[in-house]
Amino acid sequence: MNSKEVQEIESIISRALAEDIGPGDVTSAWILSSDLRLRGRVITKAPGIVAGLEVAQMVFRAVDDRVQFAGLVAEGSAVARGDVLARLEGPGMSILSAERVALNFLQRMSGIATLTHRLVEAVRGTRAVILDTRKTAPGLRVLDKMAVRLGGGQNHRFGLYDMVLIKDNHIAAAGSITAAVQRVRAANRAGLPVEVEVKNVDELCEALELAVDRILLDNMDPQQMRQAVALSAGRSAPSGGRPEWGRTTLEASGGITLSNIAAVAGTGVDYISVGALTHSVQALDISLDVEEE
Repeated sequence: MNSKEVQEIESIISRALAEDIGPGDVTSAWILSSDLRLRGRVITKAPGIVAGLEVAQMVFRAVDDRVQFAGLVAEGSAVARGDVLARLEGPGMSILSAERVALNFLQRMSGIATLTHRLVEAVRGTRAVILDTRKTAPGLRVLDKMAVRLGGGQNHRFGLYDMVLIKDNHIAAAGSITAAVQRVRAANRAGLPVEVEVKNVDELCEALELAVDRILLDNMDPQQMRQAVALSAGRSAPSGGRPEWGRTTLEASGGITLSNIAAVAGTGVDYISVGALTHSVQALDISLDVEEE
C-alpha cells in the first residue's frame, strides 16, 4: 500500500468502526471483565485467495494498539478450508469490538480476489488481461480494487478523473463518436488516455479512424469480437477495402461470466472487464475463534 491508499483506508476504517461500535460495545462491556485477555485464530472455512489481512490488522490497531495481530499467510495466497490466516492476542473487549469490521473487510476482499483469480486462470494462455470496473461498493473502491490486484487482475480507471471513457450516453449527447472524441481532444491538456465504447462494426470503424487509445466492445458476441480484432489489426475491411489502421487495443465487456470468459479471451481481445468482480461479490467464509489467554 502506498501512503495515499493508507490514508484512504484509515478513513474507511474510522467510518466503519463509528458505524458499528457507536458509543460503545454494550454486549462486551457488560459481559467481559476489563482485564480479560483473549487469543484468537482467523480461520477460513472455504478455499480461496486471501486479501485484506493488512486491512484487518489496521482495524484491530485502530481499536486498540495493544492487540497483537500476526498474519500467517501472504496476501494473494491460495488457502484451503481450515487454514489459519492469522493469530492475535490482547484485551478481550477490544478484540471482540473490532471483530466484525475486520472480518467484513477481510471476507469481502478475499471474495473479490478469489473470483478474480478464477477468471485469470480461465483465460491463462491467451493475451487477455482481467480488469475491474467502477461498479464497486460506494466508499470502498480502494479496497475493492486492491483485492482485484491481489487476485491477479488489473485495475481499470479508478474514477472519472484519470481516464476518458466515452460511452453511449456521451455519444448520444455529442451527436457522434467523432464529435465526442474531438471535444475531448480539445480539452485533454493532461493527455489522459481515451477509450471509446462501440456496439457494432460501423461504430468500431469510426473509432478506429480516430486512432483512440482503446476501444470497448460492448456486449458483442465472440464472432463480432473476432471481426473487431481482425479489423483493429488491419487484416480485413468491412466493405472489401484496404484498411490503414494500426493495431488498436480492444476491451470486451458485458455479460462476462466464468462460463463464457474463455470463449471471449479466445477471440484475441486485449482486456476483459468484469463488473461482477465487485458488484456481485460472494464473500469468502472466514471466522475468528477466541479463547481466554
